[in-house]
Amino acid sequence: MLPELTPDEFSAALDCVAADALAVSQPSGPPVDALALARALGLTVAWDDRQVGRGRIVRLSKFADREAHGSILLKHDPRRERVQWAIAHEIGEACACQVFDHLGVDPREAPQGAREMVANQLAGRLLLPREWFGADGRACGWDLLELKRQYSTASHELIARRMLDFAPSVIVTIFDHARRTFRRGNFPRRLPPLDVLESTAWRAAHESGESVFEECPRCRVQAWPIHEPDWKREILRSEWNLDVDCQDFE
Repeated sequence: MLPELTPDEFSAALDCVAADALAVSQPSGPPVDALALARALGLTVAWDDRQVGRGRIVRLSKFADREAHGSILLKHDPRRERVQWAIAHEIGEACACQVFDHLGVDPREAPQGAREMVANQLAGRLLLPREWFGADGRACGWDLLELKRQYSTASHELIARRMLDFAPSVIVTIFDHARRTFRRGNFPRRLPPLDVLESTAWRAAHESGESVFEECPRCRVQAWPIHEPDWKREILRSEWNLDVDCQDFE
């Protein structure tokens, strides 16, 4: 976010603020209901289908007061995950100043778009809390479909992207209608091009509509088809062995 901050410092501040917000509603486990969380935080939630975006927050005040300090206006959407994300994002907007406080950063001196980025990061941590999600991910071998079953208010894509916040070294790749639309890793080296094993797993999931697992000394690949009548998406999680000598990582 800022040149002088490390990713670990930024992540720790986000996790701390998200945990504080969740502590207000004290959910007993997943899934997190963003609507219940918003109400516990003193935010009024109402519907406004005339607005352009899915959600917006008005009449902000300090989150620390924990009194009614704003209203979230939502646009109806048939997908539950989109509504949950919109609410979580606006909670993130309301709590963004707390992250800046933790980091000792004046929001007025932050780069353009920093507040939006903080809100997005907080939203993911509210729907997929670090302590729960990390433990559940390791317990099920980071199986996307199992995690989606447990964290039903989060989308498949959000769950897959959140995996990048946890060890080991992984790359998440998303294909939409056979076109690669996302590829990101959680290690500092340059991302390699799509590996033959990844390509094989993706094509098998794309064509069969079933989950695929492939493994070799270089990496282990999980591929999940998220298919709908009018949309074919596949999500890959590739766990890499960085000890294997490979010039692609130089």
